[in-house]
Amino acid sequence: MNETLNNLKTRRSVRAYKPKQVDEALLTQVLEAGTYAPTGGGRQTPVIVAIQDEKTIRQLSRMNAAVNNNPNDPFYGAPTVLVVLADRSRGTYLLDGASVITTLLNAAHAVGLGSCWVHRAKEEFESEEGKALLKRWGIEGDYEGVGHVLLGYAAGEPAEPAPRKANYIVRA
Repeated sequence: MNETLNNLKTRRSVRAYKPKQVDEALLTQVLEAGTYAPTGGGRQTPVIVAIQDEKTIRQLSRMNAAVNNNPNDPFYGAPTVLVVLADRSRGTYLLDGASVITTLLNAAHAVGLGSCWVHRAKEEFESEEGKALLKRWGIEGDYEGVGHVLLGYAAGEPAEPAPRKANYIVRA
């Protein structure tokens, strides 16, 4: 099978990570791949914030968990968190951000990293605490949090994929 198609079929969400930090060369490859995701009109509206600072990750985890009153770590102990934001002034900003996230997930799998998409970035970065983080990171403009990509080395084997539903594809 084609290597790309195999990667797309075998990627799974990882919800348990080893404490080892992601290798810098692998992180660079994943981030670069994310910049090649398709975006509406090629406008490249998203921004990717790569976070490896444990204190900031704990802060984001706490903020994310508070959105739905979850006492657990929504980042599953991942040592690297990528935040994807997109410029609200573009009509395709949410789709652009989702495209970047999907590309990051698949790139991570291709280089042997575990990954998971975690929502609630919108609510995090609408808060005053979230806006302060954006300011600290030098991100100005009307950006909305689209999602997080957790990265790390899987602590165990991901679950087997669910069977694909019978009516997933309709040929018209």
